[in-house]
This record gives sequence, structure tokens and C-alpha cells, in this order.
Amino acid sequence: MTISAEKQPAPAGDPTNITLSIGGMSCAACVGHVEAALRGVEGVESAAVNLATERATVRCRTDVAGLEDLRSAVEDEGYSVLEVGTGEDASGNRGPTAGIRGRMAFSLGVAAVVMLLPKVPSLLATLPVRLDILLLILATPVQFWAGRGFYVGAWKALRRGTSNMNTLIAVGTTVAYAYSAAVTLFPHASVFAHYEAATFFETSTAIIGLVLLGRYLEARAKGRASEAIKALLSLRPERARVIRDGSEVEVPVEDVGVGEQVRVLPGERIPVDGKVAAGESWVDESLLTGESMPVRKGENDEVYGATINTTGSLTLEAVGVGADTLLARIVRLVEEAQGSRAPVQRLADVVSSWFVPAVIALAAVVFLLWLSVGPSPSHVYAMVAAVAVLIIACPCAMGLATPTAIMVGTGRAAESGVLIRSAEALERAHETEVVVLDKTGTLTTGVPTVTDIVASDLTEDKLLTLAGRLERASEHPVGRAIVAAAQERGLPVEAPVHTSRAVPGMGIVGEVDGRRVAVGSLRLHEDAGVPMNSLVETGQELARSAKTVSYVAVDGEVKGVIAVSDTVKEGIEEALDSLRGQGVEVIMLTGDSRRTAEAVARSLGIEKVIAEVLPADKADHIAALQEDGRVVAMVGDGMNDAPALARADVGIAVATGTDIAMEAADITLIQGDVMGVARAISVSRETMRTIRQNLFWAFAYNVALIPVAAGVLYPVFSAQGVPEALRPVLGEFGFLNPILAAGAMAVSSVSVIANSLRLKRIRL
Repeated sequence: MTISAEKQPAPAGDPTNITLSIGGMSCAACVGHVEAALRGVEGVESAAVNLATERATVRCRTDVAGLEDLRSAVEDEGYSVLEVGTGEDASGNRGPTAGIRGRMAFSLGVAAVVMLLPKVPSLLATLPVRLDILLLILATPVQFWAGRGFYVGAWKALRRGTSNMNTLIAVGTTVAYAYSAAVTLFPHASVFAHYEAATFFETSTAIIGLVLLGRYLEARAKGRASEAIKALLSLRPERARVIRDGSEVEVPVEDVGVGEQVRVLPGERIPVDGKVAAGESWVDESLLTGESMPVRKGENDEVYGATINTTGSLTLEAVGVGADTLLARIVRLVEEAQGSRAPVQRLADVVSSWFVPAVIALAAVVFLLWLSVGPSPSHVYAMVAAVAVLIIACPCAMGLATPTAIMVGTGRAAESGVLIRSAEALERAHETEVVVLDKTGTLTTGVPTVTDIVASDLTEDKLLTLAGRLERASEHPVGRAIVAAAQERGLPVEAPVHTSRAVPGMGIVGEVDGRRVAVGSLRLHEDAGVPMNSLVETGQELARSAKTVSYVAVDGEVKGVIAVSDTVKEGIEEALDSLRGQGVEVIMLTGDSRRTAEAVARSLGIEKVIAEVLPADKADHIAALQEDGRVVAMVGDGMNDAPALARADVGIAVATGTDIAMEAADITLIQGDVMGVARAISVSRETMRTIRQNLFWAFAYNVALIPVAAGVLYPVFSAQGVPEALRPVLGEFGFLNPILAAGAMAVSSVSVIANSLRLKRIRL
């Protein structure tokens, strides 16, 4: 597997991707505001913001839109830019939890005191001030210090004529706090004259504490959702042992230059991408491919940074360092996928765009309704209902439903060697009905190898030695396969051959150790007048199995047959069974002859074969399959299959061959294993199932609880009253406790993330 890592700097006028880590976002409405602000900057072509990763990916012309322009646009909208990168080096903001934790703990501690203090009569007699005054003193720093972020966010949004979750929390808690403060400071006001007024300091403090608790848990859960990327990044070695001026020098890995010699000892992680210059070892590449078995590496074999050298000592020539390593590119692609937006998310975005203003309007209507028809004191119950509506309706869960699942799903796929380029590709893959597989390099190794040797009067080794020495100067794939087979057996094929001559289209003839040797097709020998024998029947039988047969004649007599074939990759049968088990039809599409293609298809149980297709025509066959309305995935080596990969609904590149560009495919299989296709479809289906679950529960939560918060249960309990067991939740007349509304809102967001985290455990 070779991954092209060449990087060309973009001209100043060309669009560039810039990554911004955004601070202050709290719901899907925030996403829309930040995106709109960034898109409004001149020179910006597109902007996508992900709530789960708290990152914005902006494609813009940097000669027109500078970083300060982008930063100003975000800050004017009421948010902050915490980090700026180019898409290659930005690690993304995962949200500092220390500040949230401190404010959360303070708020919940005060709320506990405020709720418990009135219930301890022995303490009330010892208080230096009235109880309500003390509660006001305790609640004030919670409201304006711990809750300051809500006010700042709400005010900045208001200045732009918008609203967000901060608006709901700020308005809801302020109403409860301000009413309580008024009751405390002006107890004899006429509005409170006819009844004993109650305060709601426990409501305002508990709501702030619970919302901060929810944000803290969200930040922790988001960190767990991004563990796949963190794990990959943590595996990069920090130092490398470089050979300079004949001696080994240990340097930071960033200082290793392309072309330098790097020494790697047994048990060490390989620091850079490179080629083995000397030594032999087994390398554990499981972190990149998901394959647990180590891979043998010898001279000129490729190795990749962060993989583990298990046994022997290796000397490498560095070919990829820093951002140009395969690991860095994998991390970059996964981060881009996690930051992208799936089409299914549009529903949540549309709802969130009008949700907050609608909730504020609903809360106002609820307040006015119960103010006029509610139980006495009507304005207290009206306030309780309005605050509960404001708090419980925060659309956090809707905003997190899709991006958290995508973050975990793409990370889980990367762990198994499947790179999914975008959320859109992830969503499309789950609908796959037909998988079209190229043969050479996808189903087969793409490298002809000797499969059969049949000798007469000579040993197999002697026959292979004579053929290998003659073919040593040949550039034909069959000749190279024969030489490789001889070398694998340790046979001497290096000795020079005299008077060798290639016969175009038929084979090669020459003199080896004084003996006349000819290797080639049956026609080559017939034209030379060589008498045929029973080996001809053997060769024809092998040819019927789609193998290329070379007859070996020595001194005018056929002495053996060597069959060469492009062998099927290991594990292909299991991969195809897995695809069929998922209800996917498998089709082979190849430029090879029909006889060869059908022979391979029969051996694999593939029923439909499209053979003898030119590379330029493969895309037309994909289009013909799509005309029936079926979702088609094309799997190829990413080179001559590029038009078909682009035409398919899902293009899947197998990362083998001389060179591929991972960015060209929707999905890249690092291991070069067709089982990765089944894994990709499985991850997609599980992720989409999780997204649908998340969206359902997020919407169901709001649909079910907003009416309860609005007081829809009052007519049920107005006559008989609320049962004693339900009074902590619904009070005396069926109005939802705003504190529980805040708790339910926090639980809904965390439950969505927890559901997404289940994707980490799916078996692939």
C-alpha cells in the first residue's frame, strides 16, 4: 500500500480550508448563527459548523477573507474563536471543563443549601438575618457569576436580533430570581398583600446548576466520542533515531527530513513513513488497518509511522514526515468527516432555527393564560409554568443528535481501517443495495503468481530454475511471476543466459547451461516443431480454470507446465458472504476476458459478471444500474476505476496499487480488504439507526414535556389535587416543577450522547 503524500501549496487566490474552534455554542440555533456570520464574510465560499466537535470548517480565499475577518464575524455574533488551524493542524476544541465544573459545583451547592435551610427549624432561630434575605444573598452570586455566561451569550445574540439556548436560560432564571428578589425586598407591596408570597431562589439556583451540570457532562461525553482521534494522535512517537554523519542521533520527530536514514529497534514505534533500507522484521499495523496479525517487512517494503516494529532492527529511508504521514492524513480525514454535516441533520437545523423564538412566544402565551385563569395566586403559577416551558424546551438534544453519532461512527470505522470522507458519504452508504467490485486489485491481488508446476522427467525445482533463468531478463508479467517463484524457493536464477530471444506474443527461447530452453504458449512450441505429449492436456485443463499456461521445452521436448494466475485475495469469500448477509447484491465489473472473469466469479459465488469493459466505459455501466433506482457502491483501486468511483452513489477505494489519493473517494479501505466494504456499510447502518433514535427521542422529549410544562395537566388535577407521590414533580395543581424541567433538559442532552457512544462497541 502506497499513499501519496505530496503536498502542493495553494496559490494565494485559490480557496483554502480553515478550521476554527468555536467557544460559546450551546445548541443547534448557535450553529446556524455562526454559519450565517461566516458565510457573510466576503471571500467565504462555504462554512460548516459542528456542534459536537465545536469546530467550524470554512472554505475561503485567504487573499480576500483574512483570519481576523473570520474571527470578527464570529465574535460579533456573540461567540469566540479559541483556536485557528488549516484543517491539518487544528486539533479542535473539546471544551474546557474546569471552569464549568467550578461554577456547576458552586451553583448546586448553593441550591442544596437554599432548598434544605428552610426545612431545618433549629437553624432558622440562629440566623442573623431574615431567611429570605439570606437566600437572596446566597442566590445572587449564582445568578450573576455562575450564570454570567448565559447573560453574555443572550445579550450578544440579542444585539444581532437573534436568540439561542442562552436566551431561554437567562430569561427563565431571571424571571424566577427577579420575582423572588422583589418579594424579599418589597414584602409589603400591594401585589403581595393578599397572600403569603413564596420565593423561588431554589428554582433559579438549581436551574443554573443543573444546566451547567448538563454542559459539563456533555463536554465529558464529547471527549469520549472523540477518543478514536485522540488515541491515534497519542501514538505518534515524539523522537526518532536518525543516522547522521555515520552515527545515530536522537532528534525530535519533527526534525527528521525526507530521505534521511532512521533506525528503529525491536519494540519501538516507527516514527515516520518510509521504505526499509536494511533489515527485516514483522510490523504490527493494527492501529491503521485493524488487522491484528503483524506483517513481514524486508528491503524496499513500505512502513508507516506509529506502527510497531516487533522483532528485528530496521533502517528506514524517510519518505513521509509530519503532516505528510499516513497517520496524519487519516486523522485529518476523520476530523473532516466528524466536522461535516449529514443531510439528515437538516431537519434539526430547520426546527432549531425557529424553535427558540417560538418557545419564548409560547412561554409568554402560557404566562398570560394562567395569569388570567390560573389558580390563586395566578401570577405565581403563571410564572412557574412560563419558566418551566423556557427551561425544558432548550433544543440541545436536537443539535447533538446527529453530530455526536457521526463523530463516534467515523471514529469507530477508522479504528477498523475504514476512512469515511464525510457525513454525507456515511449517510448514503447505509442505503447501498448493489456493490460493484472491480476484479484486478480488488477481488484479486493484482499481481500474477505461479499457482501450478507440473514437471516430467525433471524435478519442479529444476524446471523452475531453467524457466526462471531464461525469464530473468523478461518484462512480461508472466515472466516476472516465474522469476519471483524461483527466487522464493531460493533457486539460482542470476546466472547469465546466452542467445535468449523473445518471440512477441508467444514467449521466449534461449540457451541455458548449454541446453536449448523455450518457455511460452502452445503455439510457440508448435511453430518450432516440438512434439506434443500428455502435458498438453494438463495445460489445457489449467487454462480452463482461467490460468495463463506456459509450456517449458528442453532440447526440443516439452518437460513441464507452469500456470500463472492473478490469485484471489485472502478472506474474499468471507467478505462477500458478509455483504450478502446484509442484503446487498454483488456484481463483478472488469476489463478482463469473459472466460477469466467468469472463472473467478464462479469460484467466489458471484452470479452477475460484466466483463471486457474498457475503463472509460465502467461509469456507463454504473449509471445503467442506477437507472433502476438502486443505490450503487463501486469498489476499485482508485486509478483506472476513477470515473466509475465518481459516478457511483458511494465510491470506495481499496488502498492498494502504486499510488492512490484518499481524498478522491467517499470511503477508503486502508487495509485493501473487501471486508472493509461490509464494515463501511455496517457502520453506516448502525450510525444512521442511532441518529434516527436520537432525533426521535429529542423531538419526543420536547413534544411530550412542553405541554406538561405549559400546564396541560391542570384541568386533570384542579378538582382533586395532585396525588402526594407526584407533588414533588407537579406541585399542588399539576404545574411542572422548573427544577425538574432543568434536570430533564440536561438528561435529554446527555442521553443522546450516551446513545451515540454505544457505537464504540459495535462489532466489525
